[in-house]
Amino acid sequence: MRLTADDALARLAGHDHGVLSTLHPDRGVDAVPCVYAITADGFLDIPIDTVKPKSSTRLQRTLNLAFDPRATLLADHWDRHDWSRLWWVRAELRWQPEPPADVVATLTELLTQRYTQYENAPFAELLVLQVQAISGWSAA
Repeated sequence: MRLTADDALARLAGHDHGVLSTLHPDRGVDAVPCVYAITADGFLDIPIDTVKPKSSTRLQRTLNLAFDPRATLLADHWDRHDWSRLWWVRAELRWQPEPPADVVATLTELLTQRYTQYENAPFAELLVLQVQAISGWSAA
């Protein structure tokens, strides 16, 4: 059954990870798993942290967003034994290259509360995006 926008937003806010898709200028869609936090007014952030090993904090998703500020975040719940518990939410997003400082502060606080690995805010950058549209489906 189709979820209302409020129900889809609530499921997205309650979930702990998703798949971010951005657009690479040559090869098309780039999809990567990510964690995030979201505010009640629809600002969402994808952290580029210094916790997980990486060769650089200049990630392709940032380059992609500079090329095209549109992105999609997909979150889902899967239960191989009980398909009545399946659901997914898709948020259509737009990157905010210069987000308001209060939004960044709120999102930073949400991330540090949500993920113990982020308690010291080890962020090289926060990609702040705003929800433009949201949709979802649930089996029950």
